[in-house]
Amino acid sequence: MKKIHTFEIDPFDVTFEPLAGSTFSNLLRLLAENRFRISLIGIPRIMYSLALTSIQSPLNVLERRYYNKHIKPISIKKQPIFILGHWRTGSTYLHNLMTQDPRYGYPTTLQTVIPALFLKYGELFRSIVDASLPEKRPQDDVCMGADLPQEEEYALGNLSPFSYYNGWCFPKNMEYYNNFVDLNNVSASTITEFKEVYMDYIKKVSFAHNHKRLVLKNPSNTSRIKVLLELFPNAKFVHIIRNPYHVYLSMKRNIEKEMILYTVQNPPPWEIFEQSMVNMYKRMFAKYFAEKDLIPKENLVEIKYEDLIKQPVKQMDYIYKSLNLGDFEKNKTIFEKYVKSQKKVKKAVYKIDEQLKNHIYTQLKDTIDRWNYSV
Repeated sequence: MKKIHTFEIDPFDVTFEPLAGSTFSNLLRLLAENRFRISLIGIPRIMYSLALTSIQSPLNVLERRYYNKHIKPISIKKQPIFILGHWRTGSTYLHNLMTQDPRYGYPTTLQTVIPALFLKYGELFRSIVDASLPEKRPQDDVCMGADLPQEEEYALGNLSPFSYYNGWCFPKNMEYYNNFVDLNNVSASTITEFKEVYMDYIKKVSFAHNHKRLVLKNPSNTSRIKVLLELFPNAKFVHIIRNPYHVYLSMKRNIEKEMILYTVQNPPPWEIFEQSMVNMYKRMFAKYFAEKDLIPKENLVEIKYEDLIKQPVKQMDYIYKSLNLGDFEKNKTIFEKYVKSQKKVKKAVYKIDEQLKNHIYTQLKDTIDRWNYSV
């Protein structure tokens, strides 16, 4: 199997750097955790991030005061719907489809990129956010936009160290940040802080969407079920699975295309990234299978990506009936319209030779066998 040993990085491509939306205190905390080890390729990105976070800092303080006074005391009455599933399983498509239902709210890209100030000052930075976003995601043909649904893992990374994507910014410390995906190997105080940061952010998003029920798509949450239920005991869960062979190849492409836009350190060779990716996959599903039964049966539904792509509206009907979400027929035409609009989106086609097939099977055989997938 041909291996990629190095990554090509443009150090002056700074606009896609997630750290630029961090709070100033969190950015310093991340730098300290990493002993200020910044490679030459990361200096422009760190300088850009320090400049923007410094400008945002006073506004973060003002918004925090507003939040503490007006939003923090409010409880979330309509508990969220969590979309679970490993990265590259079609969860973005499912998220975009479900949120066509006007009853639901969701974190937007703007709200995840600048999570500390989007309520009162988000419009001041909209032009910067718009300018930083490509028309399509780097790794595929999916559209991007400041007001489109986005995963809140980015917001967690800009408010705290507790995010998978911080490991893409600081890949020399990747395994440390992987611990925040399944919350294994972390202290009780860390979990408490994680829950506080997460709840504060969800309350802000809920407030921004007039307290609508939120649909939250975050792959990392696949292995955080116990913690999520402690926050939202009556939440609903949709777990989407996909052929592990395709997940492996799609995740590889994702790392090659997207990680290089985030990192401020020279990344390790692909072989190390691959092992980290595989270990994270195994950890995620070990935790998911250990905790999924904590969810009441009427609050969890599992679907396959392959079924969603073939019959998306039918799968939505199945989800709505399984979780007793109601109003499917009322919104059926909205779903059909969205599905039609996505017909031209190009889907990747993977070629897998026997050697690569055997390599992937050796790595991911537990889920391949459990879900009865083949190439």
